Amino acid sequence: MALFNRVNGKILKQQLRASQEVRTTISFYKYHQLADPAQFRDNLYQQFEQLGVQGRIYVAHEGINAQISIPTSQFEAFKNELYSISFLNGVRLNLAVEDNGKSFFKLKILVRKKIVADGLNDATFDVTNSGKHVSAKEFNELADNPNTVIVDMRNHYESEVGHFKNAICPDVDTFREELQVVEDLLKDQKDKNLLMYCTGGIRCEKASAWFKHVGFSNVFQLEGGIIKYAQDVKTQNLENKFVGKNFVFDERLGERISDEIISECHQCGKPCDTHTNCKNDGCHLLFIQCEACAQHYHGCCSTACAEVIALPEEAQRELRKGINKGRQVFKKGRAKDLRQKNSLSA
Repeated sequence: MALFNRVNGKILKQQLRASQEVRTTISFYKYHQLADPAQFRDNLYQQFEQLGVQGRIYVAHEGINAQISIPTSQFEAFKNELYSISFLNGVRLNLAVEDNGKSFFKLKILVRKKIVADGLNDATFDVTNSGKHVSAKEFNELADNPNTVIVDMRNHYESEVGHFKNAICPDVDTFREELQVVEDLLKDQKDKNLLMYCTGGIRCEKASAWFKHVGFSNVFQLEGGIIKYAQDVKTQNLENKFVGKNFVFDERLGERISDEIISECHQCGKPCDTHTNCKNDGCHLLFIQCEACAQHYHGCCSTACAEVIALPEEAQRELRKGINKGRQVFKKGRAKDLRQKNSLSA
């Protein structure tokens, strides 16, 4: 049995879009010392592949981080299989807020040095000494406390389309970068309530332990992140303090939490919070694009990229040859640059 996917990704995406299968999108994580991550990964692939699981899972010596979708008909079987793994028995499963069943098109399980790239040396502090987990109700109460500082522990392109009211949203590209930025920014406020949140809770798990290590005395983290918060405010009839969309790392690229649109199209400036990747395989820039601009630029970030995708596939491959795209993410506050780029190339 092959322990990886062998089908072309474009074919799998077409199959996903055409599929009528009802699927459930979930995420979960667990910090736990794994002696042999590679063997654990192979065993997990065999278990999940048989259940029709699709998604992205990172496995490391420090644990597991998973964002996946499951055929809804197999959900209970999946839970039984997952909970049969001793350290994952009873692990919290975050169900997607908005789920069209089109979140992932293949199963990918990767062995990494860490399940979240944080740049920290875990040997220098107690990673299990994390902050206090708070419920949606407790989060709202702390948020109303004037002695509280709310910090978004996500990247700029995530907070750009949605965040909690009055939250500090650092203009950073990576979690690794944010840890130092937040520490420097709040170095004179270590006695305040540090209230952190992220998508599903995993980044706050490590960050809260680090901030306690460097001297913050009152550290709190939102239990289950934005995903669980959005569900709890509905079921418990609480005030929703989150505005906009929750960015997600799958084919959906976002799920709506409130009706407000707080960002704008990076090409024309109209209110918009729909992320997309440039359709040019030599670019794949992540940016915000409205429907009108998507039609005008054929799903690309610029006229130049639109011209590239009009070329035969062989010519496109020649243009891409030898080019390392790196990490293509549109930087916050640069929307005018992109509009200027399109103006010059029009």
